[in-house]
Amino acid sequence: MKTKAVLSADDVQTILAAARAEADQNNWGVTIAVADDGGHLLGLLRLDGSPTMSAYIAPAKANCSALGRRESKMLEDVINGGRTSFLSVPKLEGMLEGGVPIFVDGQCIGAVGVSGVKSDQDAQIARAGIAALKL
Repeated sequence: MKTKAVLSADDVQTILAAARAEADQNNWGVTIAVADDGGHLLGLLRLDGSPTMSAYIAPAKANCSALGRRESKMLEDVINGGRTSFLSVPKLEGMLEGGVPIFVDGQCIGAVGVSGVKSDQDAQIARAGIAALKL
């Protein structure tokens, strides 16, 4: 039987705090979501000034990244490249930049999704949250 790392409640809080610090430093109002490897929501933080819709989009980006085992931007690029049939993939929403997977020993253990500013800035915030884990 194989063993695999999992995100603890403390890990989720570490990610949210570091991502929030990155957003606050840049004066960005966003929603930050952390999901486990199955795309299930473990934590959500909606900062002041974040768009209402971001509370739906951030968890969808985290879910997409966790299930896809890659940054959600890669799936957005596939669709923008003309493979629009990819939009029909079941159970996969949030195919927009801003979802970043978390890997430990080559295994995806979850993902962070951020929504509320430009897509590359969303991804920047997600990466800052993951970096706080010092993996």
